[in-house]
Amino acid sequence: MSKYVSPEVLKKVKEMDLITYFKTYNPNELVKKSNNVYITKTHDSLTMSNGLWNWFSRGYGGKNAVDYIMKTENLKFIDAIHFLLDKMQIKSPIYEEKSSKIKEQKLILPEKNDNNSKIIDYLKKRGIDEEIIEKCIERNLIYEEKNYHNVVFVGYDETVNAKYAGCRATNVTKFKNDATGSNKMYSFRLEGNKKTDKIFIFEGAIDLLSYATLFKLYGQNWEDKTMISLAGVYQPAKVLEQSKVPIAIENYLKLHSEIRRIYLCLDSDETGKNASKALQIILSKKYEIIDRPPKKGKDYNDYLCHILATKSIENSIKIDKKEIR
Repeated sequence: MSKYVSPEVLKKVKEMDLITYFKTYNPNELVKKSNNVYITKTHDSLTMSNGLWNWFSRGYGGKNAVDYIMKTENLKFIDAIHFLLDKMQIKSPIYEEKSSKIKEQKLILPEKNDNNSKIIDYLKKRGIDEEIIEKCIERNLIYEEKNYHNVVFVGYDETVNAKYAGCRATNVTKFKNDATGSNKMYSFRLEGNKKTDKIFIFEGAIDLLSYATLFKLYGQNWEDKTMISLAGVYQPAKVLEQSKVPIAIENYLKLHSEIRRIYLCLDSDETGKNASKALQIILSKKYEIIDRPPKKGKDYNDYLCHILATKSIENSIKIDKKEIR
């Protein structure tokens, strides 16, 4: 039997979010946790909200019911489509009526642990300076999540309200995910104590903290620098000139007209290089752009660990002091 599915039918199946799937085909399993946030009776770490879902204990998530079926039933994409089609032919999906007004998603911060020992140990093993870790904890920028002991990186808006939380495993699972309701417009960042005309951009929070550690190693005041994480890999358009500025950077630049210079401290892999090229093209008309990938390793945490492991701090200072500023 042919497995072909027309584009129109495929689009309809992919529109089904996971809340709709459970409401229609397994309603007794669905539990409402708060406004527009659901979990299941069997798995309280499976969270669904605003069309997205995250299964924190398993370290994966997705956008719709198709993603869920593929991962939980171990099916290929086309087989997951047919799995859902079979159910849809028996009973049509029960969709919630959507409001015409777009409401801002409420950030659901993971519950804090009563201490931060695991994340401190984890970050120190990644080479991050302990003073920097402690100050970030004091300022509620990072903390240890209670149930799974992930390190949580928090981002705030202009009125110091938490708007973003990125979770990263402190064990071997390499789990990464954003908390439900996270707004990447306010991704994790460290802002300088004094007004500055330059910013440093990184793909992730670990690289940002690694660069802050490099500032300290090289005798500079890391607290005077403004460093912004993109909260993930930046994917430019196929035609680089048509790429959009990442929302975290676009928002920050709108609010800070004093910025004149932007340092791109992205990964040195192909993805990072393409992202850097795109940002140089679309930002260079208004700003001075300095491309600064790590000299060794894939990212700045690799570079920091290399320096610490080879005990080459003094030699690196001589080479990099003019650049890491």
